[in-house]
Amino acid sequence: MSGDQELLVRSYKRSFNGFAAWLTDQEREKLNAMEEVISVFPNTLYKPLTTRSWDFLGFPENITRNPSVESDVIVGIIDSGIASGSPLFSDEGFGPVPKKWKGVCKAHDTVVCNKKVIGAKGYTGSGAVDNVGHGTHTASTAAGNEVKGASFYGLAEGTARGGVSSARIAAYKVCEEYCQAANILAGFDDAIADGVDILSVSLGADGSSSFMFDPIVIGSFHALEKGILTVQAGGNNGPYSSTVSSLVPWLLSVGASTTDRQFVDKVVLGDGRSLTGLSINSFSPIRDAKVPLIYGVGINSADCGIDSIRGCSDGCLDPKTAKGSIVVCNDDMSWEEVNRVGGVGVIYPTSLGGSDVAFVSPLPGLYLSSQDYEQVKAYVNSTRKPKATILKSVAAKNPSAPSVASFSARGPNRDLPEINKPDLVAPGVEILAGFSPLASLSEITFDKRSSKYNIVSGTSMACPHVSGAAAYVKTFHPDWSPSAIKSALMTTARPLNASDKEFAYGSGNIDPAKAASPGLIYDLGHADYVNYICTVYRNSTTLGSLLGKNATCPDKKLSLTTFNYPSLTFPIKLNVTKTINVTFNRIVTNVGLPNSTYTAKVVSDPRLKIEVAPDTLSFKLLNETRAFTVKVVGKYPAKEAILSSYLVWSDGSHSVRSPIVVYNLAAQPVD
Repeated sequence: MSGDQELLVRSYKRSFNGFAAWLTDQEREKLNAMEEVISVFPNTLYKPLTTRSWDFLGFPENITRNPSVESDVIVGIIDSGIASGSPLFSDEGFGPVPKKWKGVCKAHDTVVCNKKVIGAKGYTGSGAVDNVGHGTHTASTAAGNEVKGASFYGLAEGTARGGVSSARIAAYKVCEEYCQAANILAGFDDAIADGVDILSVSLGADGSSSFMFDPIVIGSFHALEKGILTVQAGGNNGPYSSTVSSLVPWLLSVGASTTDRQFVDKVVLGDGRSLTGLSINSFSPIRDAKVPLIYGVGINSADCGIDSIRGCSDGCLDPKTAKGSIVVCNDDMSWEEVNRVGGVGVIYPTSLGGSDVAFVSPLPGLYLSSQDYEQVKAYVNSTRKPKATILKSVAAKNPSAPSVASFSARGPNRDLPEINKPDLVAPGVEILAGFSPLASLSEITFDKRSSKYNIVSGTSMACPHVSGAAAYVKTFHPDWSPSAIKSALMTTARPLNASDKEFAYGSGNIDPAKAASPGLIYDLGHADYVNYICTVYRNSTTLGSLLGKNATCPDKKLSLTTFNYPSLTFPIKLNVTKTINVTFNRIVTNVGLPNSTYTAKVVSDPRLKIEVAPDTLSFKLLNETRAFTVKVVGKYPAKEAILSSYLVWSDGSHSVRSPIVVYNLAAQPVD
């Protein structure tokens, strides 16, 4: 092999033109200066960001389906590969592979394609086998078969299934623990050419990345050009504002919500007190009798002061005292240390693990509220021989559901402030789905257990719920554009409780059944997105990275208030004006019933005056369009970060809901 060939990492030529290669800074600058080159950017790293969730969404097993069309739908999963041997991917009862499929199956190790998993390709050098479990979990959530009796060591037992259980799956392995931009682009390149209908991408960057350097932004735009909707996880850096990482309007960006099921555990102290915390602890108590409970006992040395001992830092616990004991630790990075010294359980404060989400425990362990955690420490310090036992976790009712998960990334959109992100939310907390038997269940080194199922949380788990819902909508409307499907999901979503805001949940929690018949849609075509890109990036190199260096733009810029997005968002610059006076222009298409009339209803913040004109829309035919305006007037209160209202069009059977958000661009609202 020549030196030049060794420098070439990957070539893209199926759906778009490009390549990945090792370059010096001088070579990069020389290449970027060439007229025919659109952009050159570094190979950055990205992260791979049920038995109850679908039922909780009002989407039961017996929901009305279009099975013959559903079996022709192909869901592409750009992720960490797939464990094709899972019963969730069995092809029993499946007919021939859809004729439109143009992809391949590159079997490797344990990955074998069938009539369910019709495509599998890897870009990391290890084939398409899933070594981390993430891709298997997302694929089965979106389109896994129905499998009765699924559970995680007896927890969450029930029927595991995806949103479109009769659909086909194509897996594109672009990640191991991390995902290189070059591989992500390769996955998009192949998936688009292979003929997938929906792309599910539970990946994202930790921080802000320039659009012109973002492979998901670029790849999803090329997918849009071919009529493919890309659904992306919004990120897990919540609850802080402006943390959502999926920003552009052609992506359907997803946050995570809770369901009415949560996993709790109990520690029973030697004095009989029982304290309840959060944990996915599959271990039964070691014995009926309680075991020693310790806190702040370890090896006091130059490297291990009292704080390090109480935190159970590496090398600071003493095997003589910790072996066979439950250890109370101030730091939850201590699983390995407790295991090293022979500890049989751990207790942590919830401030370390989140107050609304439980994680798989590699040892008996749980997270307690700060108040209960202090009770445990007080008991240890006041008792001569403190003891305790940790029970096995159980499922409990979550009365606050649905609410936005604490980890779910929030808006406002830091780069495109007129586009509210995330677009909507879906179940992403404690989701049971398929898993790779090769992967660690808890991501802790000493945990060698293996399972076909796992309970995982993240916007990565919410994303495939929306991908499955999008595929379900497409089975009833195969000719709909990506924007039409997106609009249907957004305008039928249900708002969450009053403690959450639109910057956390967007249009609301998905309702897949209603999305199949939304009544009206806000549609956008390729030309609309081109006009949007030309307006926002007219003087930016990003324009060329998306449309090409020879792209031509209209002379007149698009008014962003006329961009036909299903949500209406307007940022106010308080250092310029305190007066709100904005008019949105929108167009809706009738996809409900002919001879229908929709009436507008506005639920408004009392500090805003909102007028819709006309306030009645009449249609005689399907696919007719009607235009309307929404005028928002008011004075912006200095201390407020966000003023939210919403508009609903209703014909008596359909409710088409759009959030209206006005916010202080300079503020950092936290929901």
